[in-house]
This record gives sequence, C-alpha cells and structure tokens, in this order.
Amino acid sequence: MRVAVLSDIHGNSDALRAVLADAKARSPDAIVNLGDCFSGPLDVAGTHDLLQRAALTATVRGNHDRAFLEPAIMDSWDRMAAPHVTDAMRDWIATLPATAVLDDLFLCHATPDSDTGYWLDAYTDDGAARRADLPWIEAQAEGIAQPVLLCGHTHVARMLHLPDGRLIVNPGSVGSPGYVDDAPRTGRRVSAGTPAASYAIVERTRGGWSAALHLVPYDTGPAIALARAQGAADWVEVLATGWL
Repeated sequence: MRVAVLSDIHGNSDALRAVLADAKARSPDAIVNLGDCFSGPLDVAGTHDLLQRAALTATVRGNHDRAFLEPAIMDSWDRMAAPHVTDAMRDWIATLPATAVLDDLFLCHATPDSDTGYWLDAYTDDGAARRADLPWIEAQAEGIAQPVLLCGHTHVARMLHLPDGRLIVNPGSVGSPGYVDDAPRTGRRVSAGTPAASYAIVERTRGGWSAALHLVPYDTGPAIALARAQGAADWVEVLATGWL
C-alpha cells in the first residue's frame, strides 16, 4: 500500500497542482490531506476545485479550516481568504473530522488532541526548531494503535520512529514554506528553508512501513503576485526563498 500525504496547502493552487502531479506519477493507492486548505492570500477557488477533482481518500480539519466555521478565532490569513470561501466550501469543511483512521494510518492536523499544538517539534521564540523531547512525543501517541501516525501544522517536514516501532510523519507544507506564529503571540518566524512544495509518501512493504519526503519545484511567480497584491509581504518573502 502506497499513500501520498499532503498538508497545509493554504490556498496555493499552483503548489497543489504540482504536488498532485508528482504524487500521481508515483501511483499511490490513496491520497490523504491533513488540513489547512484555504487560509492565506492566494487562490481559494482554484484550490477548492483541485481538491474536489482529486477525489482524496481522506481529509481532516485543520485549525485554519475550523476558523471558517468559528469566525472568532480567525487570524490575518483567514481574514484574507474569508471573502472567497463560499457557503459550499464551509459546508464541506463542516463535514471534515478532527482525526481519521485509514487502514494502518492515523491522521490528525497537529496532535491527536489539538489542531494547534506541536507534536514533533519545539520552537524557540526566534523560530529555531528542534526535535521535541521523546517523552512528549510518546505521550501524544498514547492509546493510538495504528503503526503510522500522520501530522502537519508546523509546515516543516520531519519523520521519526518511536522506540516501539511506530512511525510518525509530518509531510511539511504543500503551499506555505513558513509563517509568523500568532499563538502564543511570540512572533516567532518558522521557515522550512525551501520554496519547493513539500509532501510525503508512506508505503507498506514486506519489511513494514517506510516514508519518503518529496520536495517539488514549481513556478512560484503567480502565487507571489497574488500575495503582493494582498500586501502580504511575509508571503512574498517565504514563497520566493523558503525563508522568513
């Protein structure tokens, strides 16, 4: 079984199109999406159209998806996208679960109990990332029986095995290789360090489950133009360079 894992598209239809093409060339049995589909200054309508036509096997709800159902929690990214999110899109978001199980895979956006927490990473206030401490990572995985645990939210790809053999994979972000964190309002800047679109392939073979991270180059010019038109200088910078 081979599964393509997408997360944190954030309205970047050009990045999504490139990732879907790259993933489909690898003949996956399923494509799953870990949430945060539309938020940001880019192409909400185009992203929604691609997602609907892609016939994804499973999608879970991210914190920025939830914001379109709970306007009180919207941040600046959500407010940029909100005028372009239709009632039909909100109806679709309302059907998305917080977590899901597909065969041997457990899916969540951030951690199993939160769509805003960090599972595999810990950050300093300046955005420097390190691997989270093992006791914390294991505690979040407690009670989950599936051998593969999938999470996103950080926009930074990472994978590791727990001592009991379970594999945890964060595929990074399809559409936004960095952000300024508004919560807990530290202003920390998180950068993936590449402008490429990021996703993962997890695969079950006779030897067990393995994972590979994939970086897909694409023409970032149209997305940068959309971000510039919205006055989103941080988006312009990170889309162009992968750094904030």
